[in-house]
Amino acid sequence: MTLATGVLVAGGSVVAGAAESGEFAPPPLARPVSGPSFVPRPTPAHPAEPIALPRRFSPPRLTKVPLRHGAIYGLPGPGNSVALTVDDGASSEVVKLYAEFARRTGMRITFFLNGSRPSWTDNAPALRPLVESGQVQLANHTWSHPDLRTLSDAGIVNELGKNHDFIRNVYGLDARPYFRPPFGYHNPRVDAAATGIGYSTPVLWYGSLSDSGLITPDQLKSFADRWMLAQRIVIGHANFLPVTDCFDYLVDLIHSRNLQPVTLNDYFAH
Repeated sequence: MTLATGVLVAGGSVVAGAAESGEFAPPPLARPVSGPSFVPRPTPAHPAEPIALPRRFSPPRLTKVPLRHGAIYGLPGPGNSVALTVDDGASSEVVKLYAEFARRTGMRITFFLNGSRPSWTDNAPALRPLVESGQVQLANHTWSHPDLRTLSDAGIVNELGKNHDFIRNVYGLDARPYFRPPFGYHNPRVDAAATGIGYSTPVLWYGSLSDSGLITPDQLKSFADRWMLAQRIVIGHANFLPVTDCFDYLVDLIHSRNLQPVTLNDYFAH
């Protein structure tokens, strides 16, 4: 039986989500949130002077942080890690170039994919070795990118379950427990339905490249300057080509700030 066949019943009130494009404001610290709390620390407004570092990133050497139940917005604890998470996959060419970027630089990336998009089937041969090595992680962004709050409990299970089955069948892995609700929109009912099939960790973000729609490379670099900081989960998208013109810029920026790219599996123990 596949995950998509389950039906759950749960209740709860709406909790505001994060808009997928533009800037993300984390939840007010006064409002309790599930899972590891994340309090931003002061960070420099501009990158440090470039230092002599190799162009390729090495795998991280970290003591993993236990993953608690509930939503995460950043990487808890001190450190210099940064998690680049890339959503959607509307463009097969962009997904292809992301795979080449990862292979060329050692960049560690977590893709939140929609299996309904052909890009993830088209590029499976290039991505599989990166996934098998752990350099690239695949996570669940639903099958067709709906606002999960508008669906029945059975509809929520179907969207996550169908995408789960796609990832398992095409890439041979179990993407649980991480899922990213489309647009960042979720509530207790969505979370309960997802948890019922093992997707207990909604992954939001604290920083965005703001490229879910078409923007210029200069605009994208400006957002990277602002948000690519220590202990952040940063969201990008594999939808439009301008991000591919910024790959070397992202490498230089991450190196200049002494950041260590990580996947969610690199950082969290679950």
